[in-house]
Amino acid sequence: MSIYDFNVKDTDGSCVSLADYEGKVLLIVNSATKCGFTPQYNELTEIYNEFKDDGFIILDFPCNQFGNQAPGTGEEIKESCRLNFLVEYPIFEKIDVNGENEDPLYTYLKKEQPFTEITGKGANKLKMVLKAQDWHYKDNDDIKWNFTKFLVDREGNVVKRFEPTEDLDDVKKMVEDLL
Repeated sequence: MSIYDFNVKDTDGSCVSLADYEGKVLLIVNSATKCGFTPQYNELTEIYNEFKDDGFIILDFPCNQFGNQAPGTGEEIKESCRLNFLVEYPIFEKIDVNGENEDPLYTYLKKEQPFTEITGKGANKLKMVLKAQDWHYKDNDDIKWNFTKFLVDREGNVVKRFEPTEDLDDVKKMVEDLL
């Protein structure tokens, strides 16, 4: 099984094979337009614009599982991101990243890069939110919140999981190293 074996749906409902991105460095993110981490769209757009011509792409999967912070249809979310954050990278149909209806792509990503720890600016606040919902949140590999990111190298290896509070400068540095 490889990242390139998965198919996802775009906001039009069309099937997209991740094999279309073979040979590129990928950053896969679950997003939400009404989240406290939503300003990350600006930094993600900057990183994308800096490296897109070098074989880098961001794959954005809106998810409404965390505080209902991704309201609307996939198409409405895509329009909002294009208008408000000048997002040009692919935005796919809204999915679940945990639970019974979890997208198989996210099952694979979590297996390849399990949860370790929440670090970075705002980590303590996020930990308090998570503990209020599930005291044992550390004991599973579930996605903890919006804007969790997975970095995939050109060979399709899932090399790093970034929790939402981690510094995007660290993400940028790893992307640059992989390119």
